Amino acid sequence: MTAHTPGTRVAVVTGADSGIGRATAARLAAQGMDIGITWHSDREGAERTAVEVRAHGRRAAVARLDLTDLPDAADVIDRFADELGRIDVLVNNAGVGSATPYLDLTLETVRQVIDVDLVGPLLCGQRAARRMIEQGDGGRIVNVTSVHEHQPRVGSAPYCAAKGGLGLLTQVMALELAEHGITVNAVAPGEIATPMTRQVDIDVHQQRRPGIPLGRPGDAREVAAVIAFLSGPDAAYVTGASWTVDGGMLRMGPHAGSHLWDDTWRRV
Repeated sequence: MTAHTPGTRVAVVTGADSGIGRATAARLAAQGMDIGITWHSDREGAERTAVEVRAHGRRAAVARLDLTDLPDAADVIDRFADELGRIDVLVNNAGVGSATPYLDLTLETVRQVIDVDLVGPLLCGQRAARRMIEQGDGGRIVNVTSVHEHQPRVGSAPYCAAKGGLGLLTQVMALELAEHGITVNAVAPGEIATPMTRQVDIDVHQQRRPGIPLGRPGDAREVAAVIAFLSGPDAAYVTGASWTVDGGMLRMGPHAGSHLWDDTWRRV
């Protein structure tokens, strides 16, 4: 790998082996950043992301990240900063879901989801912020939450708790890190066509979603565009906010409630 070029910004995107993470890594590389890419179970996917990054003429570093192995997992942030020369942007994208009724949850499942979706981003954010403060020229942290940062979902108790917690953590981070020129925002996707929603390589414009005002699921690149904005110079005065990318889904609350015709929503 070639040495860091002075003036080049460096971003770390966790969970960048597919979906929103891959789209974000490619988008930030297109904007001139070198990229640190993490993966958990899909190393080949991460390497494909690295190929996309390098196609934009940028450097890519790849490392495995298991956010259930805390606090040691957060060491990856420092390794990337050392390898790539610095860190200017952290996108906490790695996450895991759950689909278990509340009464059937095990402590093991709860701890796994909370560690990956909340505690992991907290610790990775600490590492990144400390590096940014040492560098002395600010930075950007973007926490990828979910519409379930704001609204609950049956069968997703630990996921909703973690994403809701990450949303409020984002606000505290924004307050405390502002004096160092570090902005912290959340991006809250709705239904996005990714492996996590079992939708890969589909044309979102050909999918019908009557319950979403825009009538379709989102594309990972549409989420990446918002993350890229928050990671760039045009968002210098934006911090502590949660940016929903959901096609209007959250605005449907009372309308959806009045237009449900059976009890299927009560089950996972």
